[in-house]
Amino acid sequence: MNNNTELQRGLKNRHIQLIAMGGAIGTGLFLGSAHVIQSAGPSIILGYAIGGLIAFLFMRHLGEMIVHEPVAGSFSHFAYKYWGKFPGFLTGWNYWMLYILVAMTELTAVAKYINYWWPHIPAWASVLFFFIVITLLNLGNVKIYGESEFWLSIVKVAAVISMIIFGLYLILTADANSTASFSNLWNQGGFFPNGFDGLFYMLAFLMFAFGGIELIGMAAAEADNPQKTIPKAINQVVFRILIFYVGSLAVLLSLVPWNQLELGGLDKSPFVMIFSQLGINWAAHLLNFIILTAALSVYNSGMYANSRMLYSLAKQGNAPKILAKTNKQGVPIPAVLISAFLIFGCVILNYFAPEEALSHLIYIVVGALVLNWAMISLTHLQFRRAKKRLKFETSYPALWAPFSNYVVLAFIAVVLFIMWTQGFKESVLMIPIWIICMYILYNALNLKDKKAEN
Repeated sequence: MNNNTELQRGLKNRHIQLIAMGGAIGTGLFLGSAHVIQSAGPSIILGYAIGGLIAFLFMRHLGEMIVHEPVAGSFSHFAYKYWGKFPGFLTGWNYWMLYILVAMTELTAVAKYINYWWPHIPAWASVLFFFIVITLLNLGNVKIYGESEFWLSIVKVAAVISMIIFGLYLILTADANSTASFSNLWNQGGFFPNGFDGLFYMLAFLMFAFGGIELIGMAAAEADNPQKTIPKAINQVVFRILIFYVGSLAVLLSLVPWNQLELGGLDKSPFVMIFSQLGINWAAHLLNFIILTAALSVYNSGMYANSRMLYSLAKQGNAPKILAKTNKQGVPIPAVLISAFLIFGCVILNYFAPEEALSHLIYIVVGALVLNWAMISLTHLQFRRAKKRLKFETSYPALWAPFSNYVVLAFIAVVLFIMWTQGFKESVLMIPIWIICMYILYNALNLKDKKAEN
């Protein structure tokens, strides 16, 4: 460790593209979609298309700001600069806590994938092993993180595309005895087998799949040429969602009628189960490996995002100064270690409650996620007002702003309503409680600083 406090721009264009692509493909798609299929049937495809549109709109809000100012801890920095000190404080700490929870969720999911092959291995042991591996990766140069995420993302992107192509082959070459047919999307009770309500009340759950798509904002400060690479990555979000979410699920639900899927529950991947039911065991095992790499990829990115947000908070004066320290390679070692210490709680959770751990974590994460998205869109409104006063035109303006900001905020309100009415009031109530706790902490720290000055 030295006295250096600056990150280094070591992420190339290919790293940024794959970080953006990989951030959107994780447990929410590969594991969480099972729960949504049971309720929504084939209309899950429309659900992911709606969620993807909302994700793209708020990514453009974020994109306009980070292309203008590619800095560390982007969400927190912009809220702090354009909205106020407390919004910056809240946004930063909420994002940090969000990715502590996301990392814990992905780690918990990893244990499920390992148990598919070796059910006798306790969940906590798998979690501990991968916790150590990913922590060590994040203690290395940012190029090591970039390379590891590049290859992990390539594996899962290639896998999803290959699965779509193989699925299409099975559908197009199906004989009379096969279950594979595009008509499965509308023949088993229609596209909305449980009515529109079956999809509507799943919107909150499927939004978990899009958590991580904003990771590109955290990478901006270490991107080689952010003005060029960031817009390119964000503009491709729509196509990625169409291919990876809409495309893959349309093909999978055409292979086996949705109401014949033996999904079991939240801990079963529909991607693995479908090929297993079709008797293509090699594909099921291969997919399980791919899904394992997907979860590790999102966890890897979560650890990265956590450390960079802590670093940014420390630079603002909203976290202990030691967290702004970096080593000679520009890695914020103290921030990585503190984040890792908190994520270690996942090992303990899986030791005491391995069965319930995943479902509890997912719904808590959705609460923190929607608060993060709301803060991004609200901050963007403040950013635009500031630039409008200066009569300054940015180089990458958001789509349909400010109308799109209100669309995103309205959708977030709908998600909170769904969570409230579907038995997850605790997750919704945690949001105002969390904001109040952060406000008390913020004022306590400010009061301490004022006394120190006097």
